[in-house]
Amino acid sequence: MNKFKNISDSDKPRERLYNYGSEYLSNEELIAIILKTGSKKYNVKEVALSLLSVLGDVEKLKDIGISSLMKIDGIGKVKAIELKAALELGKRVYMTKSIDKIKLNTPMAVYRYFNMLLRDKKQEYFYVVYLDTKNNYIDKKCLFIGTINFSNIHPREIFKEAYLLSATSFICVHNHPSGDASPSKEDKITTMNLKEIGLIHGINLIDHVIIGYNSYYSFKDNNEM
Repeated sequence: MNKFKNISDSDKPRERLYNYGSEYLSNEELIAIILKTGSKKYNVKEVALSLLSVLGDVEKLKDIGISSLMKIDGIGKVKAIELKAALELGKRVYMTKSIDKIKLNTPMAVYRYFNMLLRDKKQEYFYVVYLDTKNNYIDKKCLFIGTINFSNIHPREIFKEAYLLSATSFICVHNHPSGDASPSKEDKITTMNLKEIGLIHGINLIDHVIIGYNSYYSFKDNNEM
């Protein structure tokens, strides 16, 4: 092991980030900063390099679980948790960027926002975006997780939130983990039922957008609303 203390200060990740900025650091160096320390066998940069070797691609960090991280020499439970927390925080920073200033008034705008949120999910997530009388964003709610069909999507939950928020319309959004954004028979039934119930309540369903892999399906765009 090349002891970390023997590395010159100018080559240590923290000092390099301070002096040059994060954008000039390698993936190995950024991970080393999060991990802080190495193990008895390896210094922190070697542990970071070992992690990247196991992954093969830094993008796979988003998929690796805590138990798998802990199998890598030098990464215990605490470090694994801290690494996952850093990844989640980074995702949220780039995902949320003042949604109240984002106009979710077109299917493409809805897709661009929710693609970041849903593209890596392994289950179906059903969100409802609530809008005011001018179709301005009020709030979003994740109301259901799992296979989407009308039997497990309870309209009362959707419309209860609408009343609490004084919303006058809403957009449904859910993902297809398979990557195929094409609506299923259940998706079509659910959409039509929610549209009819919305007309009764005076809270209109504007669109239902399905998020696939780098693709989406809008019921509105396809004249099914």
